[in-house]
Amino acid sequence: MAHNRLSMNICLMPNELRAYNVPGRSHSRKGSLHNHFQMAAQAAWSPPTTRSRYRKRPASFPCYHLSPAVPFDPANSLPQVKMAASVAAAVGGLRRAIRRSPSWLGPSRRPLSSKPPPTQATAVRDAFLSFFRDRHGHRLVPSASVRPRGDPSLLFVNAGMNQFKPIFLGTVDPRSEMAGFRRVANSQKCVRAGGRHSDLEDVGRDLSHHTFFEMLGNWAFGGEYFKVEACSMAWELLTQVYQIPEDRLWVSYFGGDPKAGLDPDLESRDIWLSLGVPASHVLSFGPQENFWEMGDTGPCGPCTEIHYDLAGGVGAPQLVELWNLVFMQYNREADGSLQPLPQRHVDTGMGLERLVAVLQGRRSTYDTDLFSPLLNAIHQGCGAPPYLGRVGAADEGRTDMAYRVVADHIRTLSICIADGVSTGMSGAPLVLRRILRRAVRFSTEVLRAPPGFLGSLVPVVVETLGDTYPELQKNSAQIANLVSEDEAAFLASLQRGRRIIDRTLRRLGPSEVFPAEVAWSLSMSGDLGLPLDLVELMLEEKGVQLDSAGLARLAQEEAQHRAQQAEAVEEQRLRLDIHALGELQRRGVPPTDDSPKYNYRLLPSGGYEFGPCEAQVLQLYTEDGRAVASVGEGQRCGLLLDRTNFYAEQGGQASDRGYLVRLEQQDVLFPVARAQVCGGFILHEAVAPECLKVGDQVQLHVDKAWRLGCMEKHTATHLLNWALRRSLGPGTEQRGSHLSPERLRFDVATQAPLTPEQLQAVESAVQEAVRQDEAVYMEEVALAHTAHVPGLRCLDEVYPDPVRVVSVGVPVARALDPASQAALQTSVELCCGTHLLRTGAVGDLVIIGERQLAKGTTRLLAITGEQAQQAREVGQGLAQEVEAATERLSRGSRDVVEAQRLSKDMGRLTDAVDTAVMPQWQRRKLQAALKVLQRRANTAVRKLEMRLHRKRRSCCSGTQRGP
Repeated sequence: MAHNRLSMNICLMPNELRAYNVPGRSHSRKGSLHNHFQMAAQAAWSPPTTRSRYRKRPASFPCYHLSPAVPFDPANSLPQVKMAASVAAAVGGLRRAIRRSPSWLGPSRRPLSSKPPPTQATAVRDAFLSFFRDRHGHRLVPSASVRPRGDPSLLFVNAGMNQFKPIFLGTVDPRSEMAGFRRVANSQKCVRAGGRHSDLEDVGRDLSHHTFFEMLGNWAFGGEYFKVEACSMAWELLTQVYQIPEDRLWVSYFGGDPKAGLDPDLESRDIWLSLGVPASHVLSFGPQENFWEMGDTGPCGPCTEIHYDLAGGVGAPQLVELWNLVFMQYNREADGSLQPLPQRHVDTGMGLERLVAVLQGRRSTYDTDLFSPLLNAIHQGCGAPPYLGRVGAADEGRTDMAYRVVADHIRTLSICIADGVSTGMSGAPLVLRRILRRAVRFSTEVLRAPPGFLGSLVPVVVETLGDTYPELQKNSAQIANLVSEDEAAFLASLQRGRRIIDRTLRRLGPSEVFPAEVAWSLSMSGDLGLPLDLVELMLEEKGVQLDSAGLARLAQEEAQHRAQQAEAVEEQRLRLDIHALGELQRRGVPPTDDSPKYNYRLLPSGGYEFGPCEAQVLQLYTEDGRAVASVGEGQRCGLLLDRTNFYAEQGGQASDRGYLVRLEQQDVLFPVARAQVCGGFILHEAVAPECLKVGDQVQLHVDKAWRLGCMEKHTATHLLNWALRRSLGPGTEQRGSHLSPERLRFDVATQAPLTPEQLQAVESAVQEAVRQDEAVYMEEVALAHTAHVPGLRCLDEVYPDPVRVVSVGVPVARALDPASQAALQTSVELCCGTHLLRTGAVGDLVIIGERQLAKGTTRLLAITGEQAQQAREVGQGLAQEVEAATERLSRGSRDVVEAQRLSKDMGRLTDAVDTAVMPQWQRRKLQAALKVLQRRANTAVRKLEMRLHRKRRSCCSGTQRGP
């Protein structure tokens, strides 16, 4: 769990006391945990002399430095003198219970092995995973991609728990592998840059911030285990496997929140005491420090944290947080209230970089073996002075800051590109673009690195992380190429940006601040895109102050504008919340049977027959999510049925729409606008023209034209995916898609922008598959049977088990036979969508639009059937017009008016080609031809105008010489 509290940005120093981000309910508090923990731990520590204020240490390690001179309120802590007899009795009972538990809960202080503790990063990571797998029966789950899966609220995966949110929210597909998770562990790749939890601007300024880090975590779902087991496992791992001295560990727990009606988490306190943690090392805090929340709403609960004392008992404690254990047992409602969760979960997280620094006895995460190979490579490649770990004023010329920026950012870039995130102009790609440009700026201007240096560091990242994350090894060449290309582009932009800054400074008076509008335009410009912190650094170097207030105002206006845009497009939908899902599960209501959505057949005439589906109303929901027994006339509602033939929106395919009728009164139609799946239950959104009750028997009818349009586009999407791979090579990968009856959108990762010839070749391949009118086979198979099939296409999604396989032209059994290699020759994909039964019904496919979403990612828009034929006709018509215009221009003209008319016709024709719905490959060819023709036409006009002007002057001169 990379919880917000573990955001790798502790930076508390005796000379520069900075608190790290400790988000709770507001996700924005900084420093409160440090201050409270500082005072509380100070009260529990008896200083050797009254003169001691700080224990001296060589430099600044990310920690809490605790000084006895700071005032302290004993009521906010749990010092030993306050421990009551009742607590001792409770602890005694817990200890007796633990002794009766399995051996791993015992009070033994002996290490699990006589071997020395692991210290190298790889060994530390492996020890964590093997501890939970081998000793405590956890399932090891691979790290999710840093590209969030189906979560638009995130730019990047920034916590270990992100991939398990469907479990916490109760929305996990009950047929999926994830639904069977009970106790799991992993090391999750996390990126914190951009968005609410961003460490980007602080990276390099201190010794601890990172944009990419790994989060070690273990989870227990649905009450598999809870506080006793979670705390005991954590203590066992730290003290026996990693052999951290117990007297250097401190813990905090939730001290309650009277305003929310929450009692102190005395259970966690007593567990720690029973495990032998001294009472003076067990401290309580309020909701801002020890109550974790997923967001403004959603699952939440008290947490307990384990901290490490760097001082080792010499002087005031210096604490760094190691591990956060969250006990999810409540749900934060929209009105701010807390309700118990239907099921409790354990969610823990420990930053690998910080743990390795502690075990290696390093003062900074940058001094560990996770970073030292990179720092050495930077030194050798740039010839800069060696890295010394200096910060602030001691870091002359910001050399060490540049080392840290480059080392951190190249790790982030490599991980993101390997996971399919490339630099671009919006969202996560834009953030990645800023990270790359920040790294380039520091490497070239501070470290004096040669051009192309950044890409040369990719093999070092692969060497240090490639064994753990093999996608780095697989994509190492592509990563290096993309980094080098973007580096070259940015160096050109940097020179332009510097000229703009210099030009602006020449216009400013001696005491004026640099205009916020100029800085904002430098950052937001599509061509330049200089990160704001780089603009600020460039100004600092020139001794100029930026208008920070104006910049904050512009940022706020931009945020408001984006929020308004999001509000405008956000469509209010009925949803099942976590309590509704929990209640259905408690009642034993089975998931909706939606298998009838596949019950359709191809008629001899070539049309399709979609039969009705009879079902029973199991539950009705109002617009605000309340479960009711009936709904009245005109009321918008959600219907939960025992079965349905409606396709619920998922996998990029739009939801079905249609209507339902009651069996006893079939002349009254209940329009169904959409269907959506939530935790295996399908909710139908409808408007009731008259009363409808739970228990009513209904009959469902899908909109046949709408469904057929979706089927046509979905099968065409599979053919397009196959054609792109065939035309561009096997390295071409789908990044996403969305389809409706009108058109399909397809995002594809490519090595370079598509040429008109490649677009035409892709269309031709699809047309060939359509002409062959091949059968489309669909069959459900065990998910395990699809794991090692060469050529099988699947996205980074959670698939149900069994999973549906769609194969074009080859029966599924043969396609899944590894010996047949059939999946390499045709389209074979894991897909739950609805499809045509033969490819001929696609009719035709035309790619009508193409644009770059990000570096290496292209978005294609396509249409099919009659629309595609019409687009081809439009393209042919425009091509004929361009050909006629070429002939007119070739004949030339001696009349200025006629030449001007021809030039205007070229402009009109250019506008028509730009906006027409036509084949994209043809559009680009015609645009190139028209550009040449327009130049020729304009040149002809200028020549005729000059000739006419000379003629007029000649006439005027002759008149003046007359009698």
